[in-house]
Amino acid sequence: MPETRPVYLPPDPLTPKRDITHQHFRPGEHVVILKGAAGGELWGDAMKVVVSSWHTPTDEDGWRLLDPNGGDRSYVTAHPRYLVHLSRRCPECLMHQKALREYLVKRLGEGEEAVDCRWYSLNALNQLVHVADARPGR
Repeated sequence: MPETRPVYLPPDPLTPKRDITHQHFRPGEHVVILKGAAGGELWGDAMKVVVSSWHTPTDEDGWRLLDPNGGDRSYVTAHPRYLVHLSRRCPECLMHQKALREYLVKRLGEGEEAVDCRWYSLNALNQLVHVADARPGR
């Protein structure tokens, strides 16, 4: 991934309202968590779905994910609405990806520099939290 330039945009209005079930994803699938844009395209963190795991910040079923790059945070837990399929072309994920791309490109333009929208953070339990899902004390 290229060096990223952080930028603050209001939380994306699409991901928190995304109606996606836990069963939409399966262990072994490759997914991406979309975090920004570069050159008019989306970019994010590619991961592999490992096993079902409780997502504490939302109190809902989530997925434990493996970051193939390893490091201190090799495994994180994320809510299904944060995930987009990479390993298959499913209509729902493609529609969400298209809507998010249109939302971001309209605001960021098509500059080549990668922009991290800073919509996600990791809590002490290695759980990925979208800013719209963050709650005090969690």
